[in-house]
Amino acid sequence: MLIKDDEVFAMMKPSLDAHTLGLNAASELLRSCGYQVITGDEEVSRYLNDIRYSSNQEKFINWLKINKVTHVALSYRLDEEVALAMVGYVMYALRSNNLWDYQGGQIRGISFAGLPKSCRLIQEQFSSSILTFQGSESPQETLKKYGVPEEKIPVEILEGSKYDETLLDFAKGIIQTKSYLDWKPIERPAYPDKGHRNDTLMKRLENSLTPNFLPLMRAHVGPFSASATREENVAEFLNWCQHLSQTGYLDILSIGSSQLSQSNFGEDWLDKPNGGGVPINSAQELEQIMEAASPMLVRTYSGTQRITEMAKIYENHLNIAWHALSLWWFNRMDGRGPYDVYTNLVAHFKTMQYIATTKKPFEANTPHHFSFRGSDDTTYVLSAFLAAKLAKKAGIQTFVLQTMMNTPRYTWGIQDLAKARATLKLVRTLEDENFRVLLQPRAGLDYFSPDLEMARIQLAAVSALIDDIEPHNEQSPSVLHVVSYTEADHLATPAVINESVQITQTAIQTYRRLRRLGLVADMNKDKDVMERTEILLERVQTMISAIEAHVPDPYSPEGLYIIFASGFMPTPYLWAEKEEFEYATHWATKPYLGGVWVMDDKGKVVSADQIANRAIQNIKEIQYRLKQIRNKFVL
Repeated sequence: MLIKDDEVFAMMKPSLDAHTLGLNAASELLRSCGYQVITGDEEVSRYLNDIRYSSNQEKFINWLKINKVTHVALSYRLDEEVALAMVGYVMYALRSNNLWDYQGGQIRGISFAGLPKSCRLIQEQFSSSILTFQGSESPQETLKKYGVPEEKIPVEILEGSKYDETLLDFAKGIIQTKSYLDWKPIERPAYPDKGHRNDTLMKRLENSLTPNFLPLMRAHVGPFSASATREENVAEFLNWCQHLSQTGYLDILSIGSSQLSQSNFGEDWLDKPNGGGVPINSAQELEQIMEAASPMLVRTYSGTQRITEMAKIYENHLNIAWHALSLWWFNRMDGRGPYDVYTNLVAHFKTMQYIATTKKPFEANTPHHFSFRGSDDTTYVLSAFLAAKLAKKAGIQTFVLQTMMNTPRYTWGIQDLAKARATLKLVRTLEDENFRVLLQPRAGLDYFSPDLEMARIQLAAVSALIDDIEPHNEQSPSVLHVVSYTEADHLATPAVINESVQITQTAIQTYRRLRRLGLVADMNKDKDVMERTEILLERVQTMISAIEAHVPDPYSPEGLYIIFASGFMPTPYLWAEKEEFEYATHWATKPYLGGVWVMDDKGKVVSADQIANRAIQNIKEIQYRLKQIRNKFVL
């Protein structure tokens, strides 16, 4: 059934679930077709957390009425039983308040986006009453499922990218022949410190680099069972570490620690919800993980409070391969930590100064977090440069540059290459004898299909895409973050992780062989990619020039706060702290020709000068606000 022109979509999720990327992507697709979309704020998210209570149902219904919502869009990517219960209570609230259109009310439709099992349970319970989305739908499929008439869908969404189709065709050959299953673990050279307490990423790289080098493989690992005790979950994780160590496919293990491990390490957790992930809670457990995982290098999430203290614990008890921080993120603004943004920036800079004393590499998890909240591709690249220059100022000597492809999922491969190359080129301008950049690409978080055969194909395709970032440099990337192909369906077991590494390495080696033979396009000479890269470089350099000319001490916690709060980095889809960052949310962004751009209400791309000039006008006000924040500041 086709939807009406006056449809008002409300995108909502419980605050317990930190995942917002899917909702933001769907919101932008619908907006690009001319529909009104609003997002539930923190208060609405809290209602959904406890929607079983009639008082919260009443507040939820009032919010729908006030905003004249006609389509309720819910999302929850955690426990399927919780998802089913939430949808059930929402359905009950809509019916009991006569809000459905067949009852004379305003609601014409309801949809749910979540894990495949959650979608199946909801479909079984409510049949065709609810549209369900598992995250594997293409932009066209998403819009058609909602009932958007084809004539309202922008041409660039319908067209897609021929390069992406070529990569998928290449990947199908690898997966359908199952040739990747013959791939054996790479025997990385031995050296005296390998697998011991003083082993490092740089030693591993220096001893592994060869003319036919294949990237070090990193994967995220984190089993959790709600029915098991904390100790049982940790024991299971140790078993996984030993298995992955013995099979030898993985070079670097990233611990998928729980939210409580990040926020309340070493405390008595009492009845606090773990929220998924490995519930590590002692230095002794970290020591056990390091021992079980050897000779793999190991790393983990940073803390979300006591951040420097946690970095020291990871250094002393895990010999962490490298540290990672998110600067503007993992705080109250994204619901991942207790600090406000300024406090977070101060804590992260202090921690970076400590990391510099360890001589360990540092990774800034920033660009994709901006993309998760609707930022344009210029902001993606800019955020990486700002983070890298701050790291250099803090004394960091090795910078791990993570680039997340397929983010958002409808990004074309040629635009992904342009983003990665522009980012790499700018960050490498900072290199000297005391500062080195290591490229670490990865697939997007919401890229994979729940259809596991299709997901395998997608993993092989994105592996080839990654190798096209620097196609003539077979020592790049240094590290590859392998996202397991079951990401959209279920937790990756050691067997799945190993298979994902086999797919990735086979795809890269096969693609390189075909490139040497001239059987795949030389993307280093692709005119479209070169033009897109230059456009991004020009826009970002405009922003950097404006920032360095007008923001006092830009490469400091205060400077990064002013840059963001003044509006130099458009981030339209914040779920919290919207009042504090009103200038960051001023500009609208839209998908356009395979990328994400700041657009005006006439559908034209807004220039970098326009964005910079407006932000410059806000600096004095933000400086005044920051002074008030600093007067209350306690860390």
